[in-house]
Amino acid sequence: MRARSNYLPLWFKAALTAAFLLAPPAILAADAAPDPNEACLMCHGDADAKNAAGNSIAVDAKAFAASVHGQMSFKCSDCHTDTSADKLPHEPKLKPADCSSCHDAAVKDYQATAHAKARAGGNMVAATCSDCHGKHDIARSSDPASRTHATHVEATCATCHGNEAMIQKAKIPGGNVASQFHDSIHGKMLNGGGDAAARAPNCVSCHGAHKIVSSADPASRVSRENVALMCGSCHQQVYSRFSQSKHGGLGQGGNSAAPTCVDCHSAHRVQDHTATAFQSSVINECGNCHADFIKTYRDTYHGQVTQLGYTRIATCASCHGAHEVLPASDPRSMISPENIVTTCRNCHPGANANFAKFRPHGNAHDRVGDPILYYARIFMQALLAGVFGFFGLHTLLWLLRSLKEVRANRKGRH
Repeated sequence: MRARSNYLPLWFKAALTAAFLLAPPAILAADAAPDPNEACLMCHGDADAKNAAGNSIAVDAKAFAASVHGQMSFKCSDCHTDTSADKLPHEPKLKPADCSSCHDAAVKDYQATAHAKARAGGNMVAATCSDCHGKHDIARSSDPASRTHATHVEATCATCHGNEAMIQKAKIPGGNVASQFHDSIHGKMLNGGGDAAARAPNCVSCHGAHKIVSSADPASRVSRENVALMCGSCHQQVYSRFSQSKHGGLGQGGNSAAPTCVDCHSAHRVQDHTATAFQSSVINECGNCHADFIKTYRDTYHGQVTQLGYTRIATCASCHGAHEVLPASDPRSMISPENIVTTCRNCHPGANANFAKFRPHGNAHDRVGDPILYYARIFMQALLAGVFGFFGLHTLLWLLRSLKEVRANRKGRH
């Protein structure tokens, strides 16, 4: 028996075909398979949905649709693998979403991080994937709305590292580093907008995204062994000078106590090197290693003036350089015999070879090494003591005489 459709007129068949081909997508979608996530959203689409513990289990359908997973037509069961639309209702407690099914490399990197190790040690408030990327509203890092976009990374990290209660609860080392970074020159650039913000480093620039490990780990990008190279990824010229300096050479030779970027500039409080406050305070950083030199420097006119907060006077960097510090025996050094006069002329245009013989670190307490200055100090101290002692005695005797005369005058009047 022939199918009934074969008896339809040709013109009617043509009309049906045209109607199907020209039909709007919405009409065709009505006949398409239903959205597999609709079954889940029947419960989780309610904004007031909560579990037995009173925690929200609501999912914003629009936010998920706009997320990177929603745009890729992910099903709920792609992440929540222990349930599906045909296994409803599901168990009250499901397994956490397993990101490694798609992001195996990133999850592998995460397992070696300080966050993962903290969770393995029982600190269950340490950050996981969802703490940084979100849950159902995950966006690509290139998306300006993403939590991991360069302009939002600081705020994302600050949810833990800028939260005093969380810092205390999780015993996060370093204190409120988010606040320190926000007030630094890097933070001001990042939050200032414009081209500067696009060039400014954020937390990820230094610590990495998924390979965040403790600074005590030699493999860390911010360990003492690697931090100079990491800073040099932005400050190439400075790193080139530093790597050829005495300090840089000591570090490259394996001396972990050698000063590096964070010793002078700090890790998160990095300030503008042209700021008066930084220039006057960084001298103290030099004194952390060179205690004898900072003490003798403070005894000089240069040191006394800088201690008052003025920077239009010679500091350590004025004579030794900032990043290219070299010993006087090195011909490239600013204080070598070949360059010392030129260095002095930066502040004293009329300086000559005789002027450059001034000893900026003369030790007035070293009788053997600097006998002239030592005995000059003794003489000046004795002179001052003698002058003040003589005039003090003179004043005392004059007072006693004055009192005696006052008493005599009183008796005479009576």
